[in-house]
Amino acid sequence: MNASLPGMFALGTGFLLVLFLCALAVERGVIGTRITRHPLVYTLALGVYASAWAIYGSLELASTSGYGYLAYYLGVAGAFLLAPVLLVPIQRMTRTYQLASLSDLFAFRFRSRWVGTLITLISLLAVLPLLALQVQTMGDAIFLMTGAASPSLLALAFCAMIALFAMLFGAREGRVDGHHDSLMAVIALSSLVKLAAMLGLGAFALFVVFDGPADLQAWLDGPGQAFQADVVQPDPAHWRTLLLLFFAAALLMPHIFHITFTETHSRHTLLQASWALPLFLLLMAIPVPLILWAGQQLGAGDILPSAYLAFGLSESLWVQSMAFIAGLAATSATMVLIALALSGMILNHVLLVARPPEAQLDLYRWLLWLRRALVGAVVLGGWLFYRTVGVHHDLTTLALAAFVGMAQCLPGLLALLYWPGANRKGMISGLVVGLLVWLLGLWGPLLTGLPPLVVIPPGLEALAGEPEWYVITLVSLAGNALVFIVVSLATHTSEGERAAAEACSVDAVIRPKRLPLEAVNGEEFKAHLARALGDEAAQREVERALDDLGLGPLDGRPYALRRLRDRLQANLSGLMGPSVAQDIVDRYLPYREGSAGATEDIHYVESRLEAYRSRLTGLARELDGLRRYHRRTLARLPVGLCAFGEDGELLMWNDALAVLSGIDGASVIGARRDSLPAPWGELLGRILAESHSHLYKQPVTLAGSVRYLSLHKAELAGDDSEPGGMVILVEDHSEMKWLEDELVHAARLASIGQLAAGVAHEIGNPITGISSLAQNLRYDTEDPEILETAEQIQQLTDRVSRIVSSLVGFAHGGRHLSGQAFAPVSLAEVTDEAIHLIHLARSGDDVVFENRCPQAPRVQGDAQRLLQVMVNLLGNARDASDPGDRVVIEASAEAAGLRVAVTDEGHGIDERVRDHLFEPFTTTKPPGQGTGLGLPLVYSIVAEHHGQIDIESPPPGRERGTRISLWLPLNPQEGESPR
Repeated sequence: MNASLPGMFALGTGFLLVLFLCALAVERGVIGTRITRHPLVYTLALGVYASAWAIYGSLELASTSGYGYLAYYLGVAGAFLLAPVLLVPIQRMTRTYQLASLSDLFAFRFRSRWVGTLITLISLLAVLPLLALQVQTMGDAIFLMTGAASPSLLALAFCAMIALFAMLFGAREGRVDGHHDSLMAVIALSSLVKLAAMLGLGAFALFVVFDGPADLQAWLDGPGQAFQADVVQPDPAHWRTLLLLFFAAALLMPHIFHITFTETHSRHTLLQASWALPLFLLLMAIPVPLILWAGQQLGAGDILPSAYLAFGLSESLWVQSMAFIAGLAATSATMVLIALALSGMILNHVLLVARPPEAQLDLYRWLLWLRRALVGAVVLGGWLFYRTVGVHHDLTTLALAAFVGMAQCLPGLLALLYWPGANRKGMISGLVVGLLVWLLGLWGPLLTGLPPLVVIPPGLEALAGEPEWYVITLVSLAGNALVFIVVSLATHTSEGERAAAEACSVDAVIRPKRLPLEAVNGEEFKAHLARALGDEAAQREVERALDDLGLGPLDGRPYALRRLRDRLQANLSGLMGPSVAQDIVDRYLPYREGSAGATEDIHYVESRLEAYRSRLTGLARELDGLRRYHRRTLARLPVGLCAFGEDGELLMWNDALAVLSGIDGASVIGARRDSLPAPWGELLGRILAESHSHLYKQPVTLAGSVRYLSLHKAELAGDDSEPGGMVILVEDHSEMKWLEDELVHAARLASIGQLAAGVAHEIGNPITGISSLAQNLRYDTEDPEILETAEQIQQLTDRVSRIVSSLVGFAHGGRHLSGQAFAPVSLAEVTDEAIHLIHLARSGDDVVFENRCPQAPRVQGDAQRLLQVMVNLLGNARDASDPGDRVVIEASAEAAGLRVAVTDEGHGIDERVRDHLFEPFTTTKPPGQGTGLGLPLVYSIVAEHHGQIDIESPPPGRERGTRISLWLPLNPQEGESPR
């Protein structure tokens, strides 16, 4: 008793102030996330399992049960060593569905708000003795160091500071599913402090009290034998039962569940902790026997309870302060987490179930202050339980009452993971049986002081004479599990429970249904939820869910809306528990009534399989590999493919179709056919409505150009076990259509050329005779009328001769005689000569020609033939232009060739004849002013030079006019037309 109350208050307050400063440093960013989110910090935070029981209770248990105290450490170590098959599945569920507590998990699995309420009440009853144990050790330590008559008041002051800390850094928002980096850092620091203190006390015991390991061994072999004789090593059955209790505590205790599953950042972090936490607990366990033996050697056991032998190691204040700080570090961390975990459970499964939120003006603030009030109430409840009940019992009794109580949830948790056939009726029935046995045997006697009521069922008479805690543990758990199994097998399991069982199963792949919702987009979600949450909270929650999913507020795809609904339910589960969240979502975001029978959401199932495939093994892994191979085959087919369900919802949009359409599959999967961007909704609707299974070469405008698509459909007949639908293949036959048009055009030109040659031959001779006779007639008479008639005949025969000459030229067009080599030609010079010829043929300068062609580069070609091309093009441009208009001739290098463009400002070309301009006898001029052979001849000459000709009317960016552009290769033997 070397310390004073003010000194103890300063010591405890100083330690809590250090924790506060640490949390503040994390909040302000002084300590970065690289440190606070390190796996080592998470492992140390898990050390909160080592509560005040690990500091003091283990000494008490070791003094009576010897190495039986190790069960406390080995039980949780076993749970974490089984992390891949036990902890990781629970973590997956809690992260996927935003389940922040054991009550959330049970309510989600068994689809009942009352299940969550029952688990919450059991947790509260079971944790109260554990809370009282924390406060009791604090009060006892203060008494041992100060001799104060009322240490409970100082303990109350410390409880108030702990509650304030929990409110400031653990309950800073209404949501309970968020990560608290500052809280994790503080818990980790507390674990580090208590580990250092325990190792320090152990070292003091070994090297100061004893003179090293040899002296310790000598004492154990000598005087220590008397103390060892009083130790009763636990029976193997008792040992296994203790292991089971502490194993269950690692999974079920509210604060351990919270830190293990809610605060973890990743599966990898949890797996690392599966070996690091047992190592931490081993270091915590090593000093316990050293402190015990040192206390016994000093005779401290005669004046101190065995739990507090650390205070008897020395009269030195710093040694006792080390023992006190170790306990305070363990107590503060445990109480903070218990208060946070229990407050969330009580809020979500008791208060909100009794009084659901109805359009609160400030929902988040309302939930925040409710939770803070509950944090204070939980801590105060622990102190009151200590003052009224705890002071009358030792630490072991309080601890066993807490651990046996929480173990009643173990059958339900294991069934939740591994037995899909379990239902809430069986779970509640078994839980009630086990709860009654526990209440009558352990918890009730804590309150009343009456002897435990131990009921030994028939056939278990061998349990008579065993320790009460052992009998009650076995009977309660056996009755719990037996009733659970029998009732579950004898009663019906609801559809909702079966769906939840699939979600919770270790091999879960959820198969949700495709059902339409009443709301049609995210904005309507906000309006509907506002009736339950208020405008601000509804808008915030919907926007958060949209951000999580990467969706837009106006996305109306049924699949996107179903995902949004599920995400909202998961997010609201973290805010107010799964039961209330499900009630709100079912009530305000309902499915559409009268919709057709639901089918499985295949796309969602596949996305879940992709996320889950790393955990598949054996045949399941092989089948999934086959599924992925088939999916990849369809996705990467060089032909467009899409699939629709029986309800008309788009299920697949492969890569080739995404490239062809310019529409990413992720943006349309789950949409209805009629909501697809134009022209795909109408085009796919056409093939779906078609009685035949094919549509060939449908003209479709894509990216500003006309493409020709062929569509083929195949119906997938559905039945009870296989969903049906429709598969559509989309092939781009544009190039084939263009090639066919070219071939038809070439064949037409060939036939017309043959006709032109024959006509020219047959007409040429008579026309020559007529022309000769008309010329002779002018010399045979002087009659003016006859001379005028002869002149008219001569003019008409000249016109016919020109037509015949054009026909002969067209018939020979495109034929390059062998042995006639191309020579370098300057398009600038050819254009100048063509302009000169145009001016000779038409008097006046009513149209302005601008030759902007550079002298270089030169093309390989026939200068006379190219001159004929330019004369035709410039003549057409002149005829289409009004007086004063300009005709511009430009040239530029392009793709191993020369691009020459003739642009006029005329009235343009009628769309009806634009596609036929290169066909013979097609003209836009009035009758008698054109033969329709000029452009076909140009086409033939350009083809002879391996070139290409294009027409734009009007040119881009203009309202009128025409641009005809030629591409001629610099070397016809090597050049390729640009695409």
